[in-house]
Amino acid sequence: MPAIKEFDTKLKSLKNTQKITMTMKMVAASKLRRAHQAQASAKFYAQQLTALTSRVAASLPASSHALFTARTPVKKAIILIITSDKGLCGAFNHNANRRVGAWARENRSIHERIELWCCGRRGFMYFERHDLVKNHYENVTGTPRFSDAIKIGDDLIKAFNEGRCDTAYLSYNQFINPLVQKTVFQKILPVDSSVLTVQQEERRSNYDFEPDEGTLLSFLIPHFVYFTIYFALLENSVGEHGARMTAMDSAARNASELIDRYTISRNRARQAAITTELTEIVAGAEVLK
Repeated sequence: MPAIKEFDTKLKSLKNTQKITMTMKMVAASKLRRAHQAQASAKFYAQQLTALTSRVAASLPASSHALFTARTPVKKAIILIITSDKGLCGAFNHNANRRVGAWARENRSIHERIELWCCGRRGFMYFERHDLVKNHYENVTGTPRFSDAIKIGDDLIKAFNEGRCDTAYLSYNQFINPLVQKTVFQKILPVDSSVLTVQQEERRSNYDFEPDEGTLLSFLIPHFVYFTIYFALLENSVGEHGARMTAMDSAARNASELIDRYTISRNRARQAAITTELTEIVAGAEVLK
């Protein structure tokens, strides 16, 4: 049986670990609240932007903008994978990385080239050993900013317009609740017209455009792509904090269980030591008689 001193060392280490995990849980809970507020505000804007874009696009031919044009055959693909910069959030990043890796393996024979563009260090560290990774956007997932989404979106649109990719996909973790995050894999380029749907009574063709429809679509369609990326960054950020809060709560509970277990073992070791000392004292007294 380990000595009492060894149990004291283990208990001290476990208590320090429990303090750290409880602190990280509270920090993650605070960040989750702020990130969830930002995500909720952006969700309403996303709905309004989609509705406006769909009403304008429904009044114009499907070939009105280059980003609507599907290409066949699809030979070159880009996957924009969004993960976190930090760990300690359970299987949050691993699930997204596995989903992208599985898709790449399944479709390698279909596409001549598959490129990965990574947002977040965890995705980049997972795939950096492969030649799939072409771009890495640093420090964009911790605190999502629309300016970062514009930069990423411009790079994607430029690659699409120049023919360096025929399609682009987006992978991120969608926030369901602090316990559940769902890995989403969706196509963002070319823009899928089925995403831009409105009620039948809202479809009209007698709009008066100011500015003209070409100028309006040239602003709305790229802006729709930017905001899709920005909203994915927000969703992933909320999911990261929720996953970390859950992981730290589980770690704190495990530390508490270990503290209880080692405390009992320490008490038993201490009681055994006392019993041994008493036995030696009694034996010595018997010898002196």
